[in-house]
Amino acid sequence: MPDLGAPRTLPFFALLPVLLALSQGLSHPPNSPCRVTQNTARCDGFRLTSVPSDLPHQIEELFLNQNLVLKLQYDSLSRYPSLRLFSCANSHLRAVEEDGFSGSPLIESLSLANNELHHGYVQLAHSMRCLTRLRTLDLSGNGLREDMASDLLQNLSSLEFLNLSNNNLLRLDEAIFRDLHQLKELNLERNLLFEIDGAFDHLKRLQRLNLAYNSLPCLVKFEMTQLVVLNASHNIIEWFITNLDLTETFQLETLDLSDNQLLYFPFLPQKSRLKTLLLSNNQISFYGHLAEHTSPNWTTSVEYYNLGGNLSNITVDLWNDSFHGDISSVELLDLRVNQVRYFPQGFLQKMPHLNRLWLTRNCLESLNLTAEDLPVTLYQLDVSNNRLTEVRAQLSSTSKLNNLTHLNLSLNDIQQLPPDMFTMLPSVSSVDLSYNRVGLCLPGDTTSLDSSACAVWRNLSSLKQLHIAGCNIMNVPPIIFKGTPLTHLELSNNPGLLIDQDSLLGLSGTLQHLGLSNTGLQNFDFSPYKNLKSLNISKNSMLELPRSLMTLNLKLLDLRDNMLSTIQSEQAFVLADRVQILYVNGNAFNCCQLQWYRTLEASRTLSVVDLSEVTCTDLHYQRQRAVLFNSFLCGRRNTEESFFWYILLFLSVSVSLVGIGVIYFLTFRPKVLPRAIKKRCWRPTPY
Repeated sequence: MPDLGAPRTLPFFALLPVLLALSQGLSHPPNSPCRVTQNTARCDGFRLTSVPSDLPHQIEELFLNQNLVLKLQYDSLSRYPSLRLFSCANSHLRAVEEDGFSGSPLIESLSLANNELHHGYVQLAHSMRCLTRLRTLDLSGNGLREDMASDLLQNLSSLEFLNLSNNNLLRLDEAIFRDLHQLKELNLERNLLFEIDGAFDHLKRLQRLNLAYNSLPCLVKFEMTQLVVLNASHNIIEWFITNLDLTETFQLETLDLSDNQLLYFPFLPQKSRLKTLLLSNNQISFYGHLAEHTSPNWTTSVEYYNLGGNLSNITVDLWNDSFHGDISSVELLDLRVNQVRYFPQGFLQKMPHLNRLWLTRNCLESLNLTAEDLPVTLYQLDVSNNRLTEVRAQLSSTSKLNNLTHLNLSLNDIQQLPPDMFTMLPSVSSVDLSYNRVGLCLPGDTTSLDSSACAVWRNLSSLKQLHIAGCNIMNVPPIIFKGTPLTHLELSNNPGLLIDQDSLLGLSGTLQHLGLSNTGLQNFDFSPYKNLKSLNISKNSMLELPRSLMTLNLKLLDLRDNMLSTIQSEQAFVLADRVQILYVNGNAFNCCQLQWYRTLEASRTLSVVDLSEVTCTDLHYQRQRAVLFNSFLCGRRNTEESFFWYILLFLSVSVSLVGIGVIYFLTFRPKVLPRAIKKRCWRPTPY
């Protein structure tokens, strides 16, 4: 008779090796602090001095960052032949033995960033020669010079991404990258580069190049037609000139030349696909107006020499504003913090796809807000902090700017503008006129009592945000915003502003942010504005919180620099329960009335940003930090003062009674007092 139990046990023993293998791959190694998940081992930050030897053999990714691995031995990785990614950054690594990677020839990504490999770069160069599949290499922060980098990069023909940032590279020549024919991205940020001589000529597949934070004085004869992104910001570049002889279309889409010393608008390729042009923090201006005054002795020829002794002759008509290359595809032009006084005729119209134009902190004196001067595709225009005194607009032309949504005219000296200018912009949703002398006026009213220009803000159905802070506005007329569904209204820094409920009539259902800082506000009924989420009433003269605030569900409330001596307990509980962010410092708080402080401090949902900085006045009229003040001092001082006043009152009454008694005897019974004195003091003495 067959044994029926035997067949039931055979499958278990047959599966036992498989279960053991799975448990070995999925569980943590018994003696290693590393965390193993599937084919990845993470051993970061365990102060290890060598590569762990008890990890699963089949791991493909090993992270050994932030340890104390001074040297990789020749057999360190031999136990892990399937390794594809190895990262040993920030581990004080000084050397890798020549056969350190021979046991893991499949490595595709290698990160040795922020170590000290300038000591053992020769051995490292030999060890990497076996990595024929290496695609990504990070050697940033290793103190490498260009000769060291040249040795390390020999024969790495498979490399596609290379990071050499934060090293000591000074000058790059054509030999350093000669074998990197597959390279797509190169990061040379934060070195000491001052010259590049044909270093990128062999990199025909390079698409992204980062040269930021170096010391390059110029980029001339730029001819990397295949490049898509070039970041050359934070150098000392005075000239950017493309090779004018090339007629091929450049693939460049992003060019970052910000934070340099450019005097001229860059001389861009004749054919390009440039979309983002970043030129902020330079000295760019246009000089066409100087052509009339040029002397015959002035030259337009610029000659450049390199350290190899080669001469590059580049002739440019410096006073011709029309020479700027192909800008027809530009969508973002950033010219913040330059010296632009004007734009050449038709310059902006040559960018038919421009949607963002940033001109903060330039020297513009006038602005034509018309379709003849601005592309109709413009979405955001920022001309804040210039010298604008006049803004011109025409209904027939301005209305064509139907894409213009954000307009920033703040920090100028605007004295003239059409009052109905903003009604001509059909899609405008955000306007910032802060710190100009532009007042508020009703339709048909072109005069303003407190400024030389005014604007109409009624029936602007698209307008959501309006900033008119610091405009010397003294009065907000009734229903001035009728038909305009504002969600953000900034009226701060208008001292002496007269505002009442009728001033904001029509905004009760839409207003979410209201700024009334430094307006002299003492009291206001906020209860109609149920959708208000952010309120700034700082720098005013409020002696107590308006009770109407307790009806709102604010996310942010700014109460700084008022005259509050305390906050009522019930108000503190409401604030702690409803508000998310609160500012309260700079008030005249009483140290003996800090119950509200403890309530706010104990709240788990409220963040009082400046709670640790809050000060109060104690009984000696000294300023104290509320967080350090001991409320016991208030009770002790009160007891001492009460006892002192009781003693003083007793002494006063006693002295008064004695004085009254003396006066009584001297006045009504003058003979009694001498007899009493004689009886007690003048007794006869026996001899």
